[in-house]
Amino acid sequence: MQIVFAGTPDFAAIALKALIEADHEIVGVYSQPDRPAGRGRKLSPSPVKQVALEHRLPVFQPVHFKDQDSRQELAALQPDVMVVAAYGLILPAAVLTIPRLGCLNIHASLLPRWRGAAPIQRAIAAADRETGITIMQMDEGLDTGAMLLKRSTAIGADETGGSLHDRLAELGGEAIVASLEQLATGTLQGETQDDSQACYAHKLSKQEGHIDWRRSAADIDRQIRAFTPWPGTYTDLGDQRVRLHQAQPLAGVATDRPGTILRRERDGIDVQCGDGVLRILRLQLPGTRAQSVNDLINGGKALLLVGQELN
Repeated sequence: MQIVFAGTPDFAAIALKALIEADHEIVGVYSQPDRPAGRGRKLSPSPVKQVALEHRLPVFQPVHFKDQDSRQELAALQPDVMVVAAYGLILPAAVLTIPRLGCLNIHASLLPRWRGAAPIQRAIAAADRETGITIMQMDEGLDTGAMLLKRSTAIGADETGGSLHDRLAELGGEAIVASLEQLATGTLQGETQDDSQACYAHKLSKQEGHIDWRRSAADIDRQIRAFTPWPGTYTDLGDQRVRLHQAQPLAGVATDRPGTILRRERDGIDVQCGDGVLRILRLQLPGTRAQSVNDLINGGKALLLVGQELN
């Protein structure tokens, strides 16, 4: 089969590498246009584009597929199937029908559980015990197409958005290779999604990283882990913004206002929550790198003292 691949970030680049290693015939790679990056704000190619160039694959970077020229360019490749992973552009119906066997999407959730832009982080924040990869036949809806193949994995007690992303990226590569093998032999069968079981995984925003200490310690711990490394979580001490990188929920009866620092020792800083206590293990002060509480104390910082309130 002749394959066109469409993707942009690291998650998609892992899948593209898996297809290349499996010796599939990739006739074209689509990725979003280069974006400014770094201090110099120079245009930088996406991870998918970098992989494509390394393997001398033709790269296409349309701004959208609304015009006839971009669709004709895709059709000229005569793809049997288009594999899509975190591409970031909407594919209209006129594009979905160009490949002979349609478009397959690598989705980082056990559909229909989490549809939308941020299924990895939402699964952790919602205390899901399991997630995975679904290979889906794309249609005009948002992640509503028939489910073709699933691969599941447990969500660990210390799982972060970053660690789960990396595991699912590898799993996605394995799943799409297996799906294409079944597609080639005519054994890949679709299953209709149950819409009543679907949740929408809204796109992440930096504002969501603000910690509400009225929530339970367990909820805040999941928020910190889900939003690591991006968009990150933070709290304020007066006009000082403190970013939290690692914490541990503890049982405890409310003895003070939520956000009050109860304890400050080298093994952590304990903060009262609406239910339980959160022990901060790693944090970041303005203008510094992330550090352990032990390093914070060694540095002599007179911040985050017992009795102070975070908000």
